[in-house]
Amino acid sequence: MDRSQKEEMVASLHRVFEEAAIVVVTHYSGLTVKDMGDLRDRMRAEGASFKVTKNRLTRRALEGTKFQDLHDLFTGPTAIAYSENPVSAAKVAVNFAKDNDNLVVLGGAFGAERLDVDRIEALAALPSLDELRATFVALISTPATRIVCVLQAPAGQIARVLGAYAEQGKTA
Repeated sequence: MDRSQKEEMVASLHRVFEEAAIVVVTHYSGLTVKDMGDLRDRMRAEGASFKVTKNRLTRRALEGTKFQDLHDLFTGPTAIAYSENPVSAAKVAVNFAKDNDNLVVLGGAFGAERLDVDRIEALAALPSLDELRATFVALISTPATRIVCVLQAPAGQIARVLGAYAEQGKTA
């Protein structure tokens, strides 16, 4: 890799760090190409990305970003998971690491706040934005459903009373 390619990579990573809401740093030693492809597919499906990085270039790209405190995590075979959604990158990385011992979550950051492994796992346990939206819609629509049932109940009761009187008239 020549100097211009390195400068381009640093600039690209710098843009990633400026746009991402969360960055999760991992060790990927021992992952096969198939595993890496599977992990990237899972990340993409959740709106996140996974990228193998060169440590020296990544530390340089971190300078001046909200994630600059992560520089000490970049030793050994590192890769980053990142996304604009604060939960998706953490959720996919943690779930994949549970299934595959070759991916190890080292830490990360949410905005300027550094996260250890336990806090990333806690973040991964949170429901996704889509799940929260569905829950919110269900909470809003439940009272409307109940109102409709209450409004229909008197009409149904009147119909049953009239039906009972009609039955009594036939039997009498």
